[in-house]
Amino acid sequence: MLLIGDVGGTKTALAVVDPARDLHVPLAELLVQSADFRSAEELVRYAITTLSYPIDYIALGVPGPVVDGVVTGTNLPWQVDQNQLQKSLDCRGVFLLNDLEAIASAVPYLLPDGVAALNDVPAKRGGAIAVIAPGTGLGEGYLTWDGQQYCAHPSEGGHSNFGPDSELQYDLGKWLWQRHGHVSNERVCSGRGLPNLYEFLKVNKNYPEPEWLARAVSEAEDPTPIIVSEATRGPDAAPLCRAALDLFIEIMGAEAGDMALKVLATGGVYLGGGIPPRIVPELQKGAFMNAFCAKGRIRYVMETIPVYVILDPRVALLGVASRAIQMMTIA
Repeated sequence: MLLIGDVGGTKTALAVVDPARDLHVPLAELLVQSADFRSAEELVRYAITTLSYPIDYIALGVPGPVVDGVVTGTNLPWQVDQNQLQKSLDCRGVFLLNDLEAIASAVPYLLPDGVAALNDVPAKRGGAIAVIAPGTGLGEGYLTWDGQQYCAHPSEGGHSNFGPDSELQYDLGKWLWQRHGHVSNERVCSGRGLPNLYEFLKVNKNYPEPEWLARAVSEAEDPTPIIVSEATRGPDAAPLCRAALDLFIEIMGAEAGDMALKVLATGGVYLGGGIPPRIVPELQKGAFMNAFCAKGRIRYVMETIPVYVILDPRVALLGVASRAIQMMTIA
């Protein structure tokens, strides 16, 4: 039996799978708040007790770079050591993956109804694949073809410098730089970044903030769902939320296009994370693809790259399971 986990900065999804059965159908599942646990070990012990299955192997997708089996979370204050975890839990093996390596590992196993296309372009067989996932943070990864199968690779591209692509975005970048110094893509293109866009438009561009909205945002532990929900409510949505989401979509499109260029993702670009599946109709309106393709003389290349939104809510767990089974075979 294999215990798998998708450890996020906000929530952690866990499941038990039998490697001999369909990985799309876990035997048991559990969703918890990451902040409720002081360590990965405490979380895993709770999961094993709650799910009540004898566990042989454990595999976790974790936010942050995994170096020599150790990761210090970027959006979670944990340090996780797979060797130490294996000894403490007395199991046959523990595997740690970068969270985007996990999502990328799942892409070859996604079912047709697990994605939504944003353009009508065929993928090139064996072409590299890019993955960008705005969730609590901004994760990025990619896959390459080795002649027989796709191999997933992690990346920390979400922490690379934000590259403004309009006068409004230049103003945003300057405003954030004055407050934080380094302005990463994650600071403007993630669940933690969207409130920055909201605040910038309110303070710097004089968008009105209704009293009810100000109260809701100030009282929320995470204002991003409020902003997104209001922005997508319809014609009567608060202009501030609408403008913040529009800016977010343009920035995400540009960054997805940059990622596609860096790995020449003729096999496709996949949008994961918690935000894209919730705003598919907004992404299909055209602003995202316009920003994605706006790469000057190389636009003709961008127009040949298919773009998909990952809809499968278990994508990270699927990727963790598939990658873990490969590592169990090697071990």
